[in-house]
Amino acid sequence: MALATSHHRLVTTAAVAGAAAPRVPRGFLRFAGPRNPPPRICCLSVNSANVLGASSATADDAVPQPVVLIDQDSDRDATIVQLSFGDRLGALLDTMKALKDLGLDVTKGSVATDSSVTQTKFHIMRLGRKVEDPDMLETIRLTIINNLLQYHPESSEKLAMGEFFGIKAPEKKIDVEVATHVIVEDDGPKRSMLYIETADRPGLLLEVIKIITDVNCDVESAEIDTEGLVAKDKFHVSYRGAKLNSSLSQVLVNCLRYYLRRPETDEDSY
Repeated sequence: MALATSHHRLVTTAAVAGAAAPRVPRGFLRFAGPRNPPPRICCLSVNSANVLGASSATADDAVPQPVVLIDQDSDRDATIVQLSFGDRLGALLDTMKALKDLGLDVTKGSVATDSSVTQTKFHIMRLGRKVEDPDMLETIRLTIINNLLQYHPESSEKLAMGEFFGIKAPEKKIDVEVATHVIVEDDGPKRSMLYIETADRPGLLLEVIKIITDVNCDVESAEIDTEGLVAKDKFHVSYRGAKLNSSLSQVLVNCLRYYLRRPETDEDSY
């Protein structure tokens, strides 16, 4: 997974994290068909200043919260990426080019405006199907954030990545002990829903999936939501084709809480 390495560009997940990135089996995500999830309005986004439709911002404007949602549930055939950054986005040509440079096909897109927020949605595919490789999903997320930091440097103070690659680190620091929440709930007889909320950081998705697979659970689908400094992710998980029982759910929750609240912990210790 290679990304650009200029001053404002993200490097590989391993280089960012300062250690080897967790490896998970390629293509192991078995994404199910649509389950009619509730509508979500989510987002992060990017655009160069000279792109058609880009908004100008004055020094007095409050910097909006950037958000990115990668949705694997809503469409059976494509991965959906929803983006926004207040009303500061334009035609997103740079975003589409960055995704295409990763070998992805942008099959369709749409733009909607809700109050002062412009929301953009892309349907992307790889080799004729949705993206199932966790490494590529994290690359998509980091590439979008990379573009945002490059073309909207004011977003730096609103993103966890701004501390590493932006022009201004976030003034507000997230207490990982307080911000980390992990819940497992039943979602029918054949799978469970895992909810995770924690401080965002590069490589987080791969770390989470590695922990899930290390306790012998399968990830069937995922919704990866980055809201400013916080990651809010959902995973449909199962164990041997069935939902997690109470004991396994508790083991998974304990492992994730321990590791996410102490990101410097040696991965072998959990």
